[in-house]
Amino acid sequence: MKIDSGNTAWILTSAALVLLMTPGLAFFYGGMSRAKSVLNMMMMSFVSIAVVGMVWVAYGWSMAFTSGGGLSSFVGGFSEWGLVGLETAATADDGTGIPQLVFVAFQATFAIITVALISGAVADRAKFGAWVVFTAVWATLVYFPIAHWVWWSDGEEGGKAGWIFELGALDFAGGTVVHINAGVAALALVLVLGKRRGWPKEPMRPHNLPFVLLGAGLLWFGWFGFNAGSAGAADEIAGLSFINTIAATCAAAFAWIVVEKLRDGSSTTLGLASGIVAGLVAITPACAFVTPLGAIAIGLVAGAVCAFAVSLKYKLGYDDALDVVGVHMVGGIVGALLIGFLATTAVNDGGADGLFAGGGLSLLGKQAVAVLATLAYSFVATYLIAKIIDLVMGFRVSEDDEAAGLDSTAHAETAYDFGTIRAGGGSGATLAAPAPVSGDAGKPEGAAKKVEA
Repeated sequence: MKIDSGNTAWILTSAALVLLMTPGLAFFYGGMSRAKSVLNMMMMSFVSIAVVGMVWVAYGWSMAFTSGGGLSSFVGGFSEWGLVGLETAATADDGTGIPQLVFVAFQATFAIITVALISGAVADRAKFGAWVVFTAVWATLVYFPIAHWVWWSDGEEGGKAGWIFELGALDFAGGTVVHINAGVAALALVLVLGKRRGWPKEPMRPHNLPFVLLGAGLLWFGWFGFNAGSAGAADEIAGLSFINTIAATCAAAFAWIVVEKLRDGSSTTLGLASGIVAGLVAITPACAFVTPLGAIAIGLVAGAVCAFAVSLKYKLGYDDALDVVGVHMVGGIVGALLIGFLATTAVNDGGADGLFAGGGLSLLGKQAVAVLATLAYSFVATYLIAKIIDLVMGFRVSEDDEAAGLDSTAHAETAYDFGTIRAGGGSGATLAAPAPVSGDAGKPEGAAKKVEA
């Protein structure tokens, strides 16, 4: 098939937008962390790019998007390991006219951010080396298989496909594959590593709310590539996904700050940023299957539900540091299940009709099966992976390192160098004390005092 330059340009742009989401996530998580571990938190996102990007090229693409022979319903094979046999002129088999490697690159960015999302749950207490190992193993054993279940098809009518794809459950851009998957994996990882020292008695507030807002803005910007790019073409479905991403996110942000105002008496910048992410998460699986009014409904529900869900960690006793479970797992479940009510073929005949469009409960049942399967497989697999890593090399830092902060202990750096002040100006030195006088016996001559800036 002839290459379609317009579609190709849009997917290349979308891939760049989705890749930007991971640095955006680093700012979002970094701002929510404490000052002594902000670099470590951001490093966990950036190293996910490095590791998962290599793994994806080596064999991840093949595991997720090729046939696995007799096991094709559950896992792909290794026929295209190292992207062997893929040529830049070969187009994808979906009729969009996009070179195959462009689609490979686009999907690589999804794998990267899914792994990075998990890191926020274990802020301040995970060994960096153990996290690096976890990123590669988790992507291999959890992300690639679930992506295969949901998105892979051989393109032939009546041909082979992943079992959730064959079931008919809808997930346009990653509600199950990315958000429910990452959210429940975060819960499993938290249960293995345990709580931070002092949590929940000690306050562990975000150290830089401007970073949080910057991160939320970058995530929203990149998410247009995430959702609209998943159309695979610059067409009406991309346009629908784009406007629904705006509508749902606005609604969720509004709902979250209203809940805060009614419950706590104040609407906060952290709440607004969290509401933005909750709306983006919830509309992800549904963006191509609902009307813009349906998208607003999804956003309102997700914003309100997630605002309450993030407080469950205090009642249930699991230390999800940056609310990955409450936003991504819960938001993903909300979006996936509401497809069963709000989806309509009036906007996309490639989807299905939900309950409110006259389709009955069939689609809702399929959505529930996909959600439950993702929750169960990802939780069990992640728990086992984390336990084995913990037994082999230890997953949690020592109490002393945690108290000192991971920036200095793991990376020999600090995000903020306050320095010292010298008498007469300048920094990085000491303020000299006066020479000893009567009563100063025993003090060394020329003693000096350090003054913290």
